[in-house]
Amino acid sequence: MTAQALEGSAEPYKRGLFGSGALLRAASDAVPPSGLVLLAILSVQVGAGLAKDLFSQLPPSAVVFLRIATGALIISAIARPRLRGLSRADVGAGVAFGLTLGVMNLSFYEALARLPMGIAVAIEFLGPLGVAVAASRRRLDLLWVALAGAGVVLLAPWGVTASRISWAGIAFALVAAVCWAGYILLSASVGRRFPGATGLSLAMIVSCALVAPAGIASGGADLLQPELLLIGLGVGLLSSVIPYSIELEALRRMPKRVFGILMSLEPAMAALAGLVILGEVLQVREWAAIGCVVIASVGATRGTL
Repeated sequence: MTAQALEGSAEPYKRGLFGSGALLRAASDAVPPSGLVLLAILSVQVGAGLAKDLFSQLPPSAVVFLRIATGALIISAIARPRLRGLSRADVGAGVAFGLTLGVMNLSFYEALARLPMGIAVAIEFLGPLGVAVAASRRRLDLLWVALAGAGVVLLAPWGVTASRISWAGIAFALVAAVCWAGYILLSASVGRRFPGATGLSLAMIVSCALVAPAGIASGGADLLQPELLLIGLGVGLLSSVIPYSIELEALRRMPKRVFGILMSLEPAMAALAGLVILGEVLQVREWAAIGCVVIASVGATRGTL
């Protein structure tokens, strides 16, 4: 969930993550850019599926801690954060970026614990959709807002779905959506203020510091179990490090508009991942709701990027 921050932030991060990755770039050049985007989406959703499966052994906050700690360690090793020469405003932007990232992940995992994957991602996707619509001045965008709103109404637990979908889960997903919108806006600012990927590195460290108390307190000694640590490492790699790198490489080779349209498929991919990994079978109404959000996202993206 990083490279949707398309406006101004991709290039600095790209240089930071790929400046010394000649082998990685050579390997990725063999894959079409559209294939890279789909691989990134797949990586994120497989990571989310593994994370949700881990909820039976660890609370969501503990899994978030493992994910963010993994990302922070790896990205900090690649791009060590440096504060020298930065203003207070620059550092403040980096800290705000990290806090938003931490709250976004905590909220999303709490939503994931209460909702099927496809539904949680569809609601969270209202964040980047809102940013895309806000950047446009077309009347047609009112249609996309209405369509996305219809999708959320379809997902709400009005009756028979109440046992599967909770209002608390929807609330957490909406908080994650707001944070994702803030993440996109802050990412653009941090990308301009920090050299290379050092802004992202600082943000990951701040995010890790934010979630660590809740994650360690809730996970306790279970966090030291080797098998859980290994799964947590896998979640961190699949959900953060690998998609960060793949998305930014895809952006190097394709128009932002096309990238945005392909990323709009993420809610549908999440639903499929939930079905395959977790056995989450969605109802026709829920698939229709996810379709509303995907179509609205594609429509809004086509007119803004």
